[in-house]
Amino acid sequence: MEAAASFSSTSQLLTVGSCSSSSSSTVSFSSCSYTSQSLHFLRYKPNAKSLNCKSSRSFSVRASTDDCVVTILDYGAGNVRSLRNAIKHLGFDIKDVQTPEDILKAKRLIFPGVGAFAPAMDVLNKKGMAEALCTYIEQDRPFLGICLGLQLLFESSEENGPVKGLGLIPGVVGRFDSSKGIRVPHIGWNALEIAKDTQILDDVGQSHVYFVHSYRATPSDDNRDWISSTCKYGDNFIASIQRGNVHAVQFHPEKSGDVGLSVLRRFLNPKSGKTQKLVQGNASKLAKRVIACLDVRTNDKGDLVVTKGDQYDVREHTKENEVRNLGKPVDLAGQYYLDGADEVSFLNITAFRDFPLGDLPMLQVLRYASENVFVPLTVGGGIRDFKDGNGRYYSSLEVASEYFRSGADKVSIGSDAVYAAEEYIKSGVKTGKTSLEQISRVYGNQAVVVSIDPRRVYVKDSKAVEFRTVKVRNPGPNGEEYAWYQCTVSGGREGRPIGAYELAKAVEELGAGEILLNCIDCDGQGKGFDIDLIKLISDAVSIPVIASSGAGTVEHFSEVFRETNASAALAAGIFHRKEVPIQAVKEHLSKEGIEVRM
Repeated sequence: MEAAASFSSTSQLLTVGSCSSSSSSTVSFSSCSYTSQSLHFLRYKPNAKSLNCKSSRSFSVRASTDDCVVTILDYGAGNVRSLRNAIKHLGFDIKDVQTPEDILKAKRLIFPGVGAFAPAMDVLNKKGMAEALCTYIEQDRPFLGICLGLQLLFESSEENGPVKGLGLIPGVVGRFDSSKGIRVPHIGWNALEIAKDTQILDDVGQSHVYFVHSYRATPSDDNRDWISSTCKYGDNFIASIQRGNVHAVQFHPEKSGDVGLSVLRRFLNPKSGKTQKLVQGNASKLAKRVIACLDVRTNDKGDLVVTKGDQYDVREHTKENEVRNLGKPVDLAGQYYLDGADEVSFLNITAFRDFPLGDLPMLQVLRYASENVFVPLTVGGGIRDFKDGNGRYYSSLEVASEYFRSGADKVSIGSDAVYAAEEYIKSGVKTGKTSLEQISRVYGNQAVVVSIDPRRVYVKDSKAVEFRTVKVRNPGPNGEEYAWYQCTVSGGREGRPIGAYELAKAVEELGAGEILLNCIDCDGQGKGFDIDLIKLISDAVSIPVIASSGAGTVEHFSEVFRETNASAALAAGIFHRKEVPIQAVKEHLSKEGIEVRM
């Protein structure tokens, strides 16, 4: 598996030729010369009006004298902490761009674009950085754009647009077409098709890399010379570009395990020594994801622990009635990364619901976990609008932003999404003020997960209730053949007058990019996922659905992927108790012909 080695051996593998000043054998980076192909970077000019980035010679360019420094253009949106941690893990120091001149002084520049196209361009233009960025790239200097950092190089985007981009590469960034049977956003581990030799992709081979996006640039005759790899999702889209010393990737190397770290290392130090060959997979398409979930809360002693419920009851059935303690969250997250988990999800079931931003222990968990876990991290619990004890108002966007800055890639919204959906169904109006709408508008819907906690309600007649029912495989206690799934809030303690089907359809329209589908009846039972529920929801929406609750054997994972349209399957207790290793799940799925990241 990609992360089969220990942290120490991974560091040894990937820091060859780095500039870590803490290393006993410091390697000078100054001997690394970037090979220029004497390219003249001309911005694509189908007509003069398409550009909002003009060449300027008013900047004085002075190269940095620090060969071990990486300059990051962080415009303040999304999780950039993981990239910072990856760079430090590889032995380099970081300098942040404060002014346009900082861009032009950079020795090597990384632009980790996170969020939506329009807000990013707005910040770049207002701060004068768009012009400096164009100048830097046109000079064929070492540049790596990541995700939105690739898209912004194109002429324009249809996201909340059209919105003009930097205009360096011909083409328009458009949304994936969900009518072709694909889930949008494109979330998960997919395969690359290499179009030309480019050093930074040398170690990728047939391995999966991690994507999370709703918009993409497509190949054309005009931009073909830029393309270094493509990816198949519905149609082919541009996965990476390269010309001279300028690179950009649509995937997230800082979230792609050892393979992604190798991409970063080869960019940062192109003359580094040959590394040990990474384990090669057989990636050919989007893989099904296996996610490890950690329910985190304080125990009665005030310690933050990972626990696991039995139908949401997390206390041991003993005289002491103590909170079930299955380990420390940072340690377990690190182990699951090494075991090959495709994502790690933290659910804060304490949540400090009266003051989410006061939840410092959980923020610390994210910060520490992201230092060594180079796969996506999701966090949920208490993300909503609130007022503190002094009456100061905080928006859900501010709460989510703090989680992103602390290392989360996605936030999971539970109870607040239920209330928002109820109001939307009642009024038919999108106010733009719900947590879903606020967060997805700034960070993109791919950053927003809605966690649904339904309970099965049996009925004898499918038309007995106003909510969507299903014919269940196993009849109810009185022989009922049908059931609807009532959504709950407050950790399953309170039922609401809305069904899981209705909620899923509503939150998709409000801006959710993914659904985490739990089932209170199956939680902790180890008898398998609720196939009826998962099929109902995954057939109803066009966004990815994560199956949760009930896994007890490896066969339960293959069953849910074969019988439903779930994009991922999540488990907790069986991983915590080491009853079913993550690697065993993946080996089983692979033998069953289900593509997974190995």
